[in-house]
Amino acid sequence: MFYHLLKHVFLGPLLRLLFRPRIEGLENIPAEGAAIVAGNHLSFSDHFLMPAILARRITFLAKAEYFTGPGIKGRLTAAFFRSAGQIPVDRSGKNAGQAALREGLEVLAKGELLGIYPEGTRSHDGRLYKGKVGVAAMALGAGVPVVPCAMVGTFEIQPPGQRIPNIRRVTIRFGEPLDFSRYAGMEGERAVLRAVTDEIMYAILGLSGQEYVDRYATEVKAEEEEEEARKKARRSTR
Repeated sequence: MFYHLLKHVFLGPLLRLLFRPRIEGLENIPAEGAAIVAGNHLSFSDHFLMPAILARRITFLAKAEYFTGPGIKGRLTAAFFRSAGQIPVDRSGKNAGQAALREGLEVLAKGELLGIYPEGTRSHDGRLYKGKVGVAAMALGAGVPVVPCAMVGTFEIQPPGQRIPNIRRVTIRFGEPLDFSRYAGMEGERAVLRAVTDEIMYAILGLSGQEYVDRYATEVKAEEEEEEARKKARRSTR
């Protein structure tokens, strides 16, 4: 109930009014049945803008930190994300990938839409990074199509660290569904998962026009943070 109130009464109409999203390829979203919508992730706003323009409900796997904040604010945030259809996934530890896979397959088994950001985190600089193979494992395990999606302009409206978004128009593009039925039963083969994931990322790249980096975003961000820390340390010793 709260999901539909947010989408159709409160948040959805407000987002469409403020950001006036251009929608391209909406016909590529299946009218029924399970499917994965795999997109780039440029902004916190992505979580709300895409669901606001889809006729069907879509469930996203969200980082567990959104659900574990302290105090009243943390509890309210957790309640909001759960009501908005987000599923918490612990991304730490060796079993994190299996937990995400299990949750995603449960959503798909119900015949619903599952939203995934294959990069695993928001892009910190607007570029598109190497995708993690979980999206391929879910697509092959559930035997469902993958619809590539590109959010264009959301990095500019709310880059990392900015709480209040800038008001400007954004574009949301959906590509033709990708069929991986030729790989049925091969979800346990790492090379196949990598090939499928790369095909998905290439489709997203074609829609978004971003610069592509063939490395994981978390690795690059960690290196940049370490370099910045070293620079600060050198400046402090002068």
